[in-house]
Amino acid sequence: MAKIALTIAGSDSGGGAGIQADLKAMSALGVYGASVITAVTAQNTQAVTAVHGIPLAVVTAQIEAVLSDLDVGAIKIGMLATPDIIQTVAEALAGFEGPIVLDPVMIAKSGDALLAVEAIATLRNVLLPRATVLTPNLPEAACLLDQPVATSADDLVAQGHALVDLGAQAVLMKGGHAEGEICHDILISERGVIAEFTAPRRQTANTHGTGCTLSSSISAGLANGLPLKDAVGQAHTYLQGAIAAADDLGVGHGHGPVHHFHRVWQA
Repeated sequence: MAKIALTIAGSDSGGGAGIQADLKAMSALGVYGASVITAVTAQNTQAVTAVHGIPLAVVTAQIEAVLSDLDVGAIKIGMLATPDIIQTVAEALAGFEGPIVLDPVMIAKSGDALLAVEAIATLRNVLLPRATVLTPNLPEAACLLDQPVATSADDLVAQGHALVDLGAQAVLMKGGHAEGEICHDILISERGVIAEFTAPRRQTANTHGTGCTLSSSISAGLANGLPLKDAVGQAHTYLQGAIAAADDLGVGHGHGPVHHFHRVWQA
């Protein structure tokens, strides 16, 4: 039987991020992807021009429909937009006992906001404690902690531990927004630093959807039964390949998407 992962996130009409990126990544890693749409965005590689939240009852109905029929092995949660949607998702997942990957989506690659300011506290208090692993970039981690953005390795690790103290079982601190020729992602739990994943920092503008892709790839690994460290390692390797092939796609005129199917077909 197919292993199944569920993404609960917003829709990106440009296809580079959100549930579109999630389903592509899950499929590329050999996992059947199901989806719950929390918001519809009018979005391309240059801007988010409109956001429409899905009615709360419909969000709940989607989650109940999937979980009542499909044997979901792991869930990735992305864009939630408002406090009410966050609360609705948390309540609908109350009976789910599998791993949850929480990507605290706040800002699109274009710079447009995807999470209301008043929703940050709800995300921190209601959903963060449910996370098997939280996957913030450095600005998102700082926002959740109400601290300055980490500028050193020590600050990065300290903020990771602070997020674990807020209830997440583990935190993957992503170093994509840091400086330097090498990008460092650090996986932290209450036991300390579990692993560090490094890669050369690639000079490309085509990184739309990297956060969505990484978190959904981790959920795919967890759905396949991998331990967290191995799931993150597999996702990291896959994403680096997708970024390396991104320039070949030539999609859009702004921040283009990564190449989710770089292992299957060449642009």
